[in-house]
Amino acid sequence: MALVMIMFMLCLLGFSLFSTLASPSSIITEPVFRKFFPSNIANPFYTYNDFIAATKYYPTFGSTGSLDVQKRELAAYFANVKQETGTLQYIREINQNNVYCDTSRGIPCPAGTKAYYGRGPLQLTWNYNYDAAGKAFNMNLLQNPDQVAQNGVLSWRSSVWFWMQNSNCHTAITQNQGFGATIRAINGGQECGKGSETQPAQNRINYYKDFCSQLGVSPGGNLGCA
Repeated sequence: MALVMIMFMLCLLGFSLFSTLASPSSIITEPVFRKFFPSNIANPFYTYNDFIAATKYYPTFGSTGSLDVQKRELAAYFANVKQETGTLQYIREINQNNVYCDTSRGIPCPAGTKAYYGRGPLQLTWNYNYDAAGKAFNMNLLQNPDQVAQNGVLSWRSSVWFWMQNSNCHTAITQNQGFGATIRAINGGQECGKGSETQPAQNRINYYKDFCSQLGVSPGGNLGCA
């Protein structure tokens, strides 16, 4: 009777004794990573081993919920990475003349008003995001944001940090809100709420569906953000 009650409570909490707990490295093996991002396209700066090393800082990344949920989260993460970096081609934002300096939050821009352009797999931008990431990593990224583009593990870590701690991307997938919520979190101001899907948003959706297919999982609902 006690075992039945424990199983019942676990089910209420969204767990199952028969769920398969995984980790990013068991779902995204190196061959899968290379199928997502062929080595003849991807920049050699972005390595599989550095990605796996970065995920170890966030144990619940790609390992929350059922195996299907875990697969969806990793597919969603990499779909956004593919759009942000052009299939892992770009380490730094192409247009580095945009001003990503907002001092209204009391955070200065000591590296210059144009220094906080996108870097890394999810193109970390804005002075306040570099400041928050730096504090999380015990580093001064506000003073030297280009560190994100110089160290492979740090680069991947910045993207997983943003996904897990600086946005609702993780919970969007693990709480079944749908892939569209990740688009809103990452670049919603530019791509979402336009009445129909913008091309960048549609790209993300297409990549997500493709990666889900490759991982053998359905993409779920609420994919767009129009």
